[in-house]
Amino acid sequence: MNTHNRPDIEVLSALPSGIARKTPLLFVHGAYAGAWQWQEFYLPFFAERGWPAYALSLSGHGASSGREYLDALSIENYVDDVREAASVFPVRPVLIGHSMGGMVVQKFLEHEDLPAAVLMAAVPPRGLMSASLGMLVQRPKMIFELNKLMGSGTPHLEVLRDALFHRPVSTRRMQEIFSRCQPESMRALWDMTLFDLPNAARMRRPPMLVLGAEHDTLIPVSEVEHTAEVYGLKAEIFADMGHGMMLEDNWRGPAERIAQWLEDQGL
Repeated sequence: MNTHNRPDIEVLSALPSGIARKTPLLFVHGAYAGAWQWQEFYLPFFAERGWPAYALSLSGHGASSGREYLDALSIENYVDDVREAASVFPVRPVLIGHSMGGMVVQKFLEHEDLPAAVLMAAVPPRGLMSASLGMLVQRPKMIFELNKLMGSGTPHLEVLRDALFHRPVSTRRMQEIFSRCQPESMRALWDMTLFDLPNAARMRRPPMLVLGAEHDTLIPVSEVEHTAEVYGLKAEIFADMGHGMMLEDNWRGPAERIAQWLEDQGL
């Protein structure tokens, strides 16, 4: 359901059937994706536990406008999308960002206060350079195949499966996921690599939870641990999972941890 007051930005939602908790959750997707990545499991999971749960598609993604000028969109444009989406709530939402969405959340905190933030396999404050160089050495074919997405090409599903998942995933399931994937903004990728990295000294510091996946080939454990270290935290790493934490068949592990952590924060 689109609940946003901007008709050009897609926002999906799942709302509690009973008494709702006061603080809403706003999920921010990663590169090549959209709000759909949260719709299957995470939105209903958190709604069932009382949180009004929302996920936006950043400009140029999903059903949001801007696809025709995607490569001109910056990380700061994505931060603006989140700011506008968050502004419609009567209280500030908790932001939960995955991968590129985690970078967007960090950049958001340079400008705005939040009650809490969750970073899932997030692009680290030092950017993508270290992770990209590691992948270039260890998995050069994966870089080549992922680049096909940039040109609206068709990567081999086996390589896409290895990039996103650790546990077995059927070909039919991969075809369904790939059908929703899309190119990413070249400008945003450069921002995340070098040109617009988070400035930790400027950031507000709400309670933060930093999560990663043991077998993540895109944002490896070392990068997740770096993120946590920058913010004076300890990363929590989930075994038997790959980068697509919210789509793995054992997605409940991180979801339950987030729910417990939110309750511990009184949210």
